Amino acid sequence: MRPSASETNSVASRTDPETPSYSTMSRAQASADSDTPDAMNNGSYGSKKLGAVLGLLATAVGLAAAELVVGLVQGSSSPVVPVGQEFIDWTPKWLKNWAIEQFGTSDKAVLVSGALIVVLGLGVVVGILMMRGERAGAFALTGAIGVVGAWAVLIRPDPTIAKLVPTIVGTGVSIAVLWWLGPKPQVSEEDGRRVMMGVDRRQFLTGAVTVGSAAAVTGGVGRVLQQRFEVNEERANLAIPDVESAAQAVPGDFELGVEGIESFVVPNDNFYRIDTALVVPQVRVDTWKLQISGLVDNPIELTFDDLLARPQIERHITLSCVSNPVGGDLVGNALWQGVLLKDILDEAGVQPDAEQVVSRSIDGWTCGSPLESIMDGRDAMLAIAMNGEPLPAQHGYPVRIVVPGLFGYVSATKWVTDIRLTRWDEFDAYWIPRGWSKLGPVKTMARIDTPRSGSKGTGEVAIGGVAWAVHRGVSKVQIRVDEGEWRDAEMASVPSNDTWVQWVYRLNDVEPRKHTIEARAFDGMGEPQPSEPAAVAPNGAQGYHRISLTIDG
Repeated sequence: MRPSASETNSVASRTDPETPSYSTMSRAQASADSDTPDAMNNGSYGSKKLGAVLGLLATAVGLAAAELVVGLVQGSSSPVVPVGQEFIDWTPKWLKNWAIEQFGTSDKAVLVSGALIVVLGLGVVVGILMMRGERAGAFALTGAIGVVGAWAVLIRPDPTIAKLVPTIVGTGVSIAVLWWLGPKPQVSEEDGRRVMMGVDRRQFLTGAVTVGSAAAVTGGVGRVLQQRFEVNEERANLAIPDVESAAQAVPGDFELGVEGIESFVVPNDNFYRIDTALVVPQVRVDTWKLQISGLVDNPIELTFDDLLARPQIERHITLSCVSNPVGGDLVGNALWQGVLLKDILDEAGVQPDAEQVVSRSIDGWTCGSPLESIMDGRDAMLAIAMNGEPLPAQHGYPVRIVVPGLFGYVSATKWVTDIRLTRWDEFDAYWIPRGWSKLGPVKTMARIDTPRSGSKGTGEVAIGGVAWAVHRGVSKVQIRVDEGEWRDAEMASVPSNDTWVQWVYRLNDVEPRKHTIEARAFDGMGEPQPSEPAAVAPNGAQGYHRISLTIDG
């Protein structure tokens, strides 16, 4: 007969005369296959709940061990990171847009959580396999998960042994925990056959507590050690050259003083972040280099000190993500400092057939910018500072590219380490094969910041927000109520055509009821923003931003 789970849950039953011995029960199973004397019992050696706990513990302690290695070995990364990066790379644009729309700049935290849930779910499967006596299958699945992690490391840019070590160590630790806490084959004293021993709940509980505590401590120590490799302290002590510019002080006429309108300069901590880096790269200035090659006469290699020694500029520039929906917040204005990219390319000697500036991030992401948009006199730069301080790590420290007038996916490479000039037909950057357009000029757009849609007001209500047509400028902003006549709004001043502008219209002549308010902007050439709605793909959303507003009597 096959032993039941209750009969196998206590090691003490082997010596209890009232309970069948493990050896006796196992012989009955083994006799079904007399040609395989080493066959293991495929019955149940613990409940599915115990199996789930075993798998979760093994996975957790493996991940914790990997985190410890990441904290000990500079240049390594958690096994979840390269797998997550590959997931991002293969994400279809509809899913990417959905994630950004649903989670905004928290999309990466959601992705990491999702990846961990998948890994832990596979761990549960492994633990259940162990409780069924399928040790070989459980170990094989664990090893396969490790192989997938190693594969993801190897196909990422610049694979190294250091990047592989956490995956290898984590996989090995997980297998060791499975072996220690799971059911084990032993040799029968009666006939020498190998039999499976059921899990003793008390011993399992003791071991689980030990393993869980070790995972918590190990993972915590690993996270603390990883802070040694972060660039926060270096940033705090980095001296940025002074720039003689009136741009540092924002004149009062850039701000209308209307509550609820986004500030002219968005603080660094509030500035939107959209990129494909699952973990923010930590690049130190003494290791940073920039290669400039391709269709140039004189290839150049720059260090960070080289950039500091060059003439600096400081400009307010508005950046926008192509995934920004109508009325969205994936747009922001900041004060950027850096070196004109045109001057560097001039030194490199751009060849006549060059059309595209391909820039590459340290994490392998690529961007293709129109050469014309960098060489036409606009303030395209290699930026080293943002709002008067060194670039935050999440915004590209130590060096990023900023090109006014283009969506970020074709202009705003963070952590840039390589620039190569090519023809358009020679290379498609990261997002182009995924269905996005190659040029990506920022569209004209007006956004209503106040009041919020669905709110109520009495008397005079200030309808206000920001509008942008980066590098073309905004000549006019208008609103209309219930599809009536368009009304001109008041606009603040701006330092250049490369920034957004605050606007406001004070509404005081409508009936007390619910109304629909729409806004539109005109660029510097007098062209209104398109009225026809369009999705963000393939070259940016369009249409009027509208809100509902109830005026009380």
